[in-house]
Amino acid sequence: MPSMIPVLPINSLAKVAGRGHLGAMLPRIQSIATGVPSFAITQHQVRDFVASALPQGLPSRIAAIYDSTGVNSRAIVQAPEEYLGPPDFGARNALYLAAGQQLLEEVANTALAKAGLAPDQIDAIVCVSSTGIATPSMASQMLNPMGFRADVMCLPLFGYGCAGGVLGLQVAGDLVRADPRRCVLLLTLELCSLAFRFGDLTKKAIIASTLFADGASAIVLTADGDGPALGHFAQHTWPDSRAMMGWDVDTLGLGLILSRDLPAFVASEFAPVVDGFLAQAGLEKAALTEPACHPGGRKVIDALEAYFDDLPGGLVQTRAVLADHGNMSSPTVHFVLERILAKGESGPLLLTALGPGFTGAMGVLHR
Repeated sequence: MPSMIPVLPINSLAKVAGRGHLGAMLPRIQSIATGVPSFAITQHQVRDFVASALPQGLPSRIAAIYDSTGVNSRAIVQAPEEYLGPPDFGARNALYLAAGQQLLEEVANTALAKAGLAPDQIDAIVCVSSTGIATPSMASQMLNPMGFRADVMCLPLFGYGCAGGVLGLQVAGDLVRADPRRCVLLLTLELCSLAFRFGDLTKKAIIASTLFADGASAIVLTADGDGPALGHFAQHTWPDSRAMMGWDVDTLGLGLILSRDLPAFVASEFAPVVDGFLAQAGLEKAALTEPACHPGGRKVIDALEAYFDDLPGGLVQTRAVLADHGNMSSPTVHFVLERILAKGESGPLLLTALGPGFTGAMGVLHR
């Protein structure tokens, strides 16, 4: 009977030559790349566009929301006028597939170049995305255009939403832990603007139009090198909390579920969970440098800053990413992470994000 043990390609086996015990190796980030679509739009342009396309304009109380979210500019995947009228989910999902793959290929090529790797040296691709439907998976459709091997493992992760950047990193790291010979490419893609429903003046729809944006990221992980090492990661899902965040699927496609109670939830529910996570990781909150937090929105950042009250400058990079790019869902925490790693600091680095479930995601990098 033939063996069922998978045989790794020669280029993967070569990576373990001269090493000691494989189990002692930790996943390490070799490179990180981020990217956004080409259509840039300011917050004032969004407000004025929405107002000009409505017969009665925007009520002043609603228009004022655009000035209070902490977002200055964003990138979207198509020109603003293309969002007019009722959404055609088929057409928008086709755009998700075409433009999304192009954006993923751009960030993947950049991350691979930074790591000094060719596509055929990647053994597994983890692809996180919750803003469109791709079957076969987006990663599998990238194999031939980019030159990945036919036997590369493709692992699509759907439904994590904003928590996907941290949870995807955990899954990618676990693949390296399971076999330290693997080179793993983590991809995240969210085109949140494709869920925009023009003319919907419900509070959650207005908040979505003031906050969400489009972006992608790529991270290369191996057991080699001296990049930041992945330490303890954890996920916590609260029971009976589905109404906090997620999608409703109807004839128009994906409709946002979003609770206005998220900032209060951070203080009352997420803070104790982070306390417990830090204790398990053997870390003191007061000793941490600025963490990489997913910027859910200005009020969520306010609540997180109240928790991380020992930081002299607050969550500077988290606020900066929100201002420059808005909330891009799963890739956003990688934009924050990229900026923090560029500062060249040492010591443990905490990552946090909240997403559908309702789920909290936490991880530690050792720099």
